[in-house]
Amino acid sequence: MVSGLRGFTIFDHLHGEGVPLRAATTFGERISAALWGRHDHTETCYLAPSHHTLSLYLEGGEGIRRRGPRGLIGGGGSGRFCLMPAGLSTDWEVTSSVLMLHLYIPTSALDRAVTEMLGADPGAVDLQDRTFFVDPGLEDLIRGALLPLDWDQPGDRLAASQAAQTVLARLVAAYTDREPRALVARGGLSPHVLRRTVERIEAGLDGPLGLDDLAGAAGLSTFHFARMFKRSTGQTPQGYVLHRRVERARTLLADPALGLAEIAAACGFCGQSHFTARFRAVTGLTPGQYRRS
Repeated sequence: MVSGLRGFTIFDHLHGEGVPLRAATTFGERISAALWGRHDHTETCYLAPSHHTLSLYLEGGEGIRRRGPRGLIGGGGSGRFCLMPAGLSTDWEVTSSVLMLHLYIPTSALDRAVTEMLGADPGAVDLQDRTFFVDPGLEDLIRGALLPLDWDQPGDRLAASQAAQTVLARLVAAYTDREPRALVARGGLSPHVLRRTVERIEAGLDGPLGLDDLAGAAGLSTFHFARMFKRSTGQTPQGYVLHRRVERARTLLADPALGLAEIAAACGFCGQSHFTARFRAVTGLTPGQYRRS
């Protein structure tokens, strides 16, 4: 997965310095995440990154300071965010351990979100430069909807992509220099686009389904598709797909000749334990308990 993050300036810098990488993945629109565990004392300079970066300190980081025109800026620690726009060089002094999440956002992904959310020319809207700020809602979103997922498991791919898109939407809404325009619900996806999307879901329930896959079937951007799909169905794409997987599993559990591992594979779960956890989250029962009932 490391190869998929090559080309992100800050990722390449940290990886080249040998900073331990705990996990990494790439979501839709090449929005990517990296989990770093840093334990060295050093100075780091990010020179004009080609992408935007959101950083969240998950543990530690109290000894990290940013070098500004008036000296060092402190205030790091667990729960603190830093937002670094593309093209802005930053200097950092690292004197304590930290576990931090980086979300790398291509300029094309932010530009698209600005166009769709703000109805504005992306060239006229800037992402803010913020250091050591607190956003409880954004932190809850990342800790609750993104970090618990297994990024290596195909079954969690859609949920992770949706969470990343939600983070992007919050950045555009709260951390750009323009207020979002009112978004008018117009009925969601057209009937034939919704039907085509549902057909794509049903045909792909036995394998990984990404937000890009479904948006492509609808002929929409991932961001626009996710909002329109929820208007049409009342569910997020990942919620809808999970319920369809569980419904298929319920049907297959009626056949005693099928083993649980076989059913898990046929419904797109990456293993029996993953199948059990997701099935119980929806139904309140394990697959075995459901079969016996």
